[in-house]
Amino acid sequence: MDSFPLIGEHLALDLLNTRTAEGDLIAGPSGLAAWLEAQGGRLEAVGAGPREVAAVHAVREAAGPALAAVRRGERPPAEALRVLNGALAAAPAHRELAWAEGGGLEAVARRDAGPAHRLAAELAEAVADLLTGTRVAEVRECGAEGCVLLFLPAHPRRRWCVASVCGNRARVARYYARHKDGTA
Repeated sequence: MDSFPLIGEHLALDLLNTRTAEGDLIAGPSGLAAWLEAQGGRLEAVGAGPREVAAVHAVREAAGPALAAVRRGERPPAEALRVLNGALAAAPAHRELAWAEGGGLEAVARRDAGPAHRLAAELAEAVADLLTGTRVAEVRECGAEGCVLLFLPAHPRRRWCVASVCGNRARVARYYARHKDGTA
């Protein structure tokens, strides 16, 4: 996969947005590796083998229904919470103090687990942050027909995930609808 339609949103939304109307962008190791690279260091560097793909899919499939429920003000499905809590428990984070290369002390998060569990835990933590954060009610679905992407609007009037893609498609469709019978 060379590109992803929407990168740079909240990490949990970036994860959910890997399932588009066209299909699963991280269906296999190469797609997951490309997505991890596109995240630009937001996640710990891990491999992208079948175990990592399965772990990431499990978190994503639990995150979707949990987010939908919380956005409606409802309790998330118990199974979704079980999966997310399981991912968090499989690789709990602890902080270690280390001297930074440039000088100064820093507290670095460490997870003692295999790569798949560490990746799933990082993503489950991002999902937990979104679900319990103050902006969860602001998450929007793209207003373009057929688009399933989610975003947090920086501006209250934002309607599309990517204005230059979905916004342009919507404007072109409206223009065509007005002019197709030659009356506009």
